Amino acid sequence: MENKTLHITNGDSCSQRIQQLSIKGDLLIWREMLCEGPTEIKLETETSLQKRKKFLKKYYRISHSDYEKKFITQLSKIESAKQYDEIILWFEYDLFCHINMMAVISLLLRKQLHNIPIYLVCSGRIESDKKFYGLCELSDNQLKEHFKNKILLSLDDLEFGSHIWTLYCESKPQKIAGQIKNESSFEYLSICLRAHLQRFPNMLTGLNVLEHNILEIIDNYQVKNIKQLMGYALEYQGFYGYGDMQLKRVLARLFQFLHQTKDRLVLSERGNLALQRKKNFYNTQIVDWHYGGVKKYDYLYNDTSHTLLKL
Repeated sequence: MENKTLHITNGDSCSQRIQQLSIKGDLLIWREMLCEGPTEIKLETETSLQKRKKFLKKYYRISHSDYEKKFITQLSKIESAKQYDEIILWFEYDLFCHINMMAVISLLLRKQLHNIPIYLVCSGRIESDKKFYGLCELSDNQLKEHFKNKILLSLDDLEFGSHIWTLYCESKPQKIAGQIKNESSFEYLSICLRAHLQRFPNMLTGLNVLEHNILEIIDNYQVKNIKQLMGYALEYQGFYGYGDMQLKRVLARLFQFLHQTKDRLVLSERGNLALQRKKNFYNTQIVDWHYGGVKKYDYLYNDTSHTLLKL
């Protein structure tokens, strides 16, 4: 008798690939972006979901009805998860996916599902290639091989993942730095945690790593316009895993650092000062923006000590 399997996937594209490859099991599609906006440890509670609805509608114009249809209906499938013989998580190597995955793991433990084998299929590096690949960038054979070699998560792994989610939702992000060197079956988690800390504004410039990288792209490449800059930003964002929606917001807050000439985008005087770390623009950037349980502009990142300083 075959195992009854629940696949929890990082989105529609991955779910479609699973179906196309005739991998058996039911699907729960995790359509959230918990790497941005306020979060609570118990994601499934009404107060938590209302907080997410408010954030997504205000900043990303996602209606309450869409959120209910695309996420809450999927979330409710967890209630019947005890009927399955195994649960398989399909998440990628980046911060976007890892924050979502830690929330999933925390939820599974709260629902007492740790007695069911929980596996991880995670993309990233493949043999003899330096590039990092998303699940849907893999060929059919590569994706089947990833599925075949899925990782059984131990209880220690699950509890560690849940602990990371708890820390993310709390108000002391410095504690996350202490978890970076911990070993687990999550190959890319340490890199993602470092990337998360670097999302806070640099203490010298007021801009974070992602914002600095965009200024460097303009300085180093012949970027014709904002549309082309978006393409570069998507390609060279490192371990963030942001999509168009997230990066549009990032770019919109950098216009004071850019200047559009007839032929190309260039850095403005402010852009050059920021890139050269000669002036701090914190006061021009500050806005009410949350990463989990913390306001982005309540902390500064020290890139020498790789620590956060509370203002």
